[in-house]
Amino acid sequence: MTIQQNLLKIRQEIKDYSSGKNVHLLAVSKFKPTSDIEAAYEAGQHAFGENYVQEGVEKIQYFRDKGIQLEWHFIGPLQSNKTRLVAENFDWCQTIDRLKIAQRLSEQRPMTQKPLNVLIQINISDEASKSGIKPQEMLNLAQEIVQLPNLCLRGLMAIPAATEDIDMQRTVFKKMEKLFAELKNSFPQQNIDTLSMGMSGDMKIAIECGSTMVRIGTAIFGAR
Repeated sequence: MTIQQNLLKIRQEIKDYSSGKNVHLLAVSKFKPTSDIEAAYEAGQHAFGENYVQEGVEKIQYFRDKGIQLEWHFIGPLQSNKTRLVAENFDWCQTIDRLKIAQRLSEQRPMTQKPLNVLIQINISDEASKSGIKPQEMLNLAQEIVQLPNLCLRGLMAIPAATEDIDMQRTVFKKMEKLFAELKNSFPQQNIDTLSMGMSGDMKIAIECGSTMVRIGTAIFGAR
């Protein structure tokens, strides 16, 4: 199937699963050539996620030079020495897991640009190999982030442990749904509207459990 056909299929699935709720599709384009991104763009996809800073910046610059305006999300672990590139080039950073990174992004965000949209990454499956904070640390970090002038806290992101067990998927995603509700209730003045969870293998359950943004790579672009 072509990228266009894959996108049509996924959009229909999202529509079927979401019961009328607004769920955004983020196309994960890491390791994919700009020609694949162009094919997705021509099929109506405008939001793309990149895991690696340098690769993402090169793609962003490529499309800027062509006059194509896309929405770029950074979705990988972020080291402090790479924050400037993210602050200057991306529209979103979904992987905030410590105050130092948030502070640097705010300080380095150009004043000519809108505040950088950010999500707090939760290590919901408590995996040592995964980035993200513990659920009980969420509110403290959020309180610090909302005071940073060049960031806009929009919600939460998670990458649960991979499993084909539907009940396990649902249990973990329900935990994220509760945390998201807690965050919204705690910061009613903020535009908390994004719960980024669900990928090619668990999109259906994620949407059923309140995801507002799914991150899909393989099902759009094929295996890497």
